[in-house]
Amino acid sequence: MRLAGPLRVVAIILTAGLTWILVSLLLGTQSGFSRLQQLLSSPENPPTAEPRPRRYKCGLPRPCPELHLAFRLVSGAANVIGPKICLEDKMLMSSVKNNVGRGLNIALVNDVNELLKFIRTLHEGTLVFVASYDDPATKMNEETRRIFSELGSSVAKELGFRDSWVFVGAKGVQDKSPFEQHTKNSKSSNKYEGWPEALEMEGCIPQRTADVQ
Repeated sequence: MRLAGPLRVVAIILTAGLTWILVSLLLGTQSGFSRLQQLLSSPENPPTAEPRPRRYKCGLPRPCPELHLAFRLVSGAANVIGPKICLEDKMLMSSVKNNVGRGLNIALVNDVNELLKFIRTLHEGTLVFVASYDDPATKMNEETRRIFSELGSSVAKELGFRDSWVFVGAKGVQDKSPFEQHTKNSKSSNKYEGWPEALEMEGCIPQRTADVQ
């Protein structure tokens, strides 16, 4: 007879809980059921975590087609955080590798040299990856701007002091490259004091006939 009271309380609680869930389902929501799951879960038996989305070369959300190269470019943030250039899951340039500097950071597929010296002599099919750091404009003259325009850049002739710029071009390209981003240095819109925000660009670029080095 002493158990009658507690059993009646348990029955009332269960009835109320089931009614709550039923009403939630009928109204088109599952908040009641979800809440009940949270209440029933414990540190020893936590809810199953959703699997993380798979990442591919250079952190891309999907694989590149055949005969395409996966890449990711990140320009420098102000004059503090250096740029990154990743190609086919290989980090070509980064602050961690200690091979970046202020100005233009350039990775060439098939060629390595100093700025004007190597961009003058690029051979057909060479891919050029560029990420700015701090200030790209003071590292350029009219000839370098013209050559970058010939590599497919739409903004090389307009680059100004402390602009952010990422670009992928190629020797012998017929049209302007679709792989380019540019943000002007502007006091009204700069994310950092004196510098615009860092730019990030990723994608798949046709491999052409170049070999990756």
